[in-house]
Parts: sequence; structure tokens; C-alpha cells
Amino acid sequence: MVAYADGDIEAFRTLYERHKKRIFGYLFAKLKDRSEADDVFQSIFAKLHVARQKYRKEIPFLLWIFTIARNDLFDHLRKKSTYMKHITISEREVECYADPMSDTAHISVAISELSSLTAAQRQALELRFNEGLTFREISAQMQTTEDNTRQIISRAIRKVRKLMGGKEVRHGGN
Repeated sequence: MVAYADGDIEAFRTLYERHKKRIFGYLFAKLKDRSEADDVFQSIFAKLHVARQKYRKEIPFLLWIFTIARNDLFDHLRKKSTYMKHITISEREVECYADPMSDTAHISVAISELSSLTAAQRQALELRFNEGLTFREISAQMQTTEDNTRQIISRAIRKVRKLMGGKEVRHGGN
């Protein structure tokens, strides 16, 4: 990925060939429709291309690309309200596709529950838990104060917990 970010097109071809089946399989397993999976698949690689300069080599590539895939799938499903009540996607599932040996974070929230959050809440949670940014980094990206960022994230977590009917939302091993 580092080589591709530096402009090596052959590196992109290698990444694409190496990971296309796993990414498409993940999408098809969730969408159950080849055409929809193809659309989201193409969008993921377009986003990969646009975001290639933002890639940080300390983040495993598969985890990075599957985070893009998961977020793009969320966006796609949000637009298709008929799927919202039936499909859940957890970070654990993403990690299993990205690294079958992984046993780390698990947050399982129905897409309909996530879509009830404000755009700022979804963005803040994504930056905090998917990208691992600090409150200071999130506040800079969202152009707000650190205190406001903490409040946005806190309210979002409380809202998700309430929507889940008191089920525990866990982040971390176990």
C-alpha cells in the first residue's frame, strides 16, 4: 500500500488481485445480490484510490480496507431501508475477514440503530473507534472543541446503548 500511495500502479494491481475475492465475498455475504455487491465493491476501490495518501503504514492494510468496506456497506444499506432492519455488521466480522486469527474489538449494532445517530455522532464514533483517533485529533477534523467532541461521543454511546435496550456494547477483548 505504501508503494501504491507513492504512485506505483503495479502495487495497486497486486493489492487488488490479492484481496478482491475476500472483499467481494464479504460484500456478497451481506448483500446477497451480485449487482449490489459489485456496486459497493467498485466504490470501495475508488475510495481506496482517493484515500491512498492517508494510509498509515502502522495500520494493517486488510483492517484499513475492510474498515472502508464496512463504512461503504453501511452507507449503501442506509440508502436501502428495507435492509436496515435485517442486517447487522460488527467490527468483529470485519476483523474475521481481514484477519481470521484476530480476537479483538466487538461492537455489534444494527444499522437501523446507527442511522438514528446524527451525522456528527456517527463521524465521531467512526473516528474514535474505527480509526483510533484521539479526542484532540477528532476535534481538529470535526472543527470543534475537545470538550464538545467528548460530549458528542458520550451522547452517541448512550443513545446506542438505549436503542439496544440495555444490551452491553463492548469494545475490547473477551
